[in-house]
Amino acid sequence: MQYRLLRAASCAVCLIGVSPTYAQGGLEEVVVTSSKVMYNEMMPHTTITRRADHLITRLRVVCDTRDESQRRSELRETLRSMIRTAGKTATISMSVGETVVDNFTENMLDTVIQPDAKVDTSYAFVVVKTTVSPDDTFDSATARIKKFIAQVPKSGRTEILKDDKWDLTIIGPEQYRDEIIKAVADDAKHTAEQFGPTYNVEIDGLQQQVTWYQIHPLDLALYVPYSLKVTPAH
Repeated sequence: MQYRLLRAASCAVCLIGVSPTYAQGGLEEVVVTSSKVMYNEMMPHTTITRRADHLITRLRVVCDTRDESQRRSELRETLRSMIRTAGKTATISMSVGETVVDNFTENMLDTVIQPDAKVDTSYAFVVVKTTVSPDDTFDSATARIKKFIAQVPKSGRTEILKDDKWDLTIIGPEQYRDEIIKAVADDAKHTAEQFGPTYNVEIDGLQQQVTWYQIHPLDLALYVPYSLKVTPAH
């Protein structure tokens, strides 16, 4: 366990369990859903606000052509069309995954196609995402995805069905750890100043992973859970 001692005026502020490193390469893109809302009003923590990297939704690509070989062929062609159409834009891309998303490529076509419970029907689940810009609104971002779905050429009896749910993603949340820790340290210094030189402010738990919750339609609050305790100086 690491210890870092900070001083504000004549007060001591102790940050216990700080882990300042994170992976530099191969950053994962993590899906932010309502299940990731971990905000606890009883837990004092400092957050930083970041715009999501992408807005995403899941698509069910389904085909009910009777002949299985033809049905799979039509699904593969529609999935290829989705990849090609997305590739012609600067803001739309295709992915696969649930909690972590990865690029969807043509060598994955047969992997994602599955038999449906309904006879003579097959489907594939894929993810479409759009890059979120600083000027985006929720309506402008969702409109791009809806326009993309409408523009994709569909082969045979294939349909593209959009999920009603919209999620956000963030790439490599651990890269923000140092910025969060600095915000926590600044807040701890301010807290120490309120109590004077006869008290210490101790923070524990900063070894935990960066986590997040959604605060606006396209924005996230990132934080590291911690506990803060004020104790008399020895």
